Amino acid sequence: MKSNEMGFYTVLRSRINEWLKSGEGSKYRWGNILMLAPDLFHLTYKLSTDPDVPVTEKAKMVAMLAYFISPLDIIPEALFGPVGFIDDVILAVYALNGLINKTNTDIVRRHWAGDGDILLLIQKVLTAAEKIVGRGIWRKLKRRF
Repeated sequence: MKSNEMGFYTVLRSRINEWLKSGEGSKYRWGNILMLAPDLFHLTYKLSTDPDVPVTEKAKMVAMLAYFISPLDIIPEALFGPVGFIDDVILAVYALNGLINKTNTDIVRRHWAGDGDILLLIQKVLTAAEKIVGRGIWRKLKRRF
């Protein structure tokens, strides 16, 4: 990872981890999904620079990186704290699912640095997305990609 990517990754992982250990965070039902945020950020970065990823899909990965970093999103971190990254996770998974449907799954697996099978994690998050953020936000997120 480049130093600026590593910095964001490290800060994000630390911030979410600390919050999940707090009184408020320890009660959050979707903590395991929220912890995917740093690894999904890393994955989208790697895919945005991979020569095997089609240009249109790279553009989506770059847009996803911008969404991760931007303070202006559907569930803003500034207002909701680390739980505000849940929309980032769900949108990243949705974008990755689109990429998987258009390319070889090995491309995504090659860059996955997180725990577990990325394809199973994507399915798990997509299946639960509406429960996690609600129907209205899920629709808004899908419209973004």
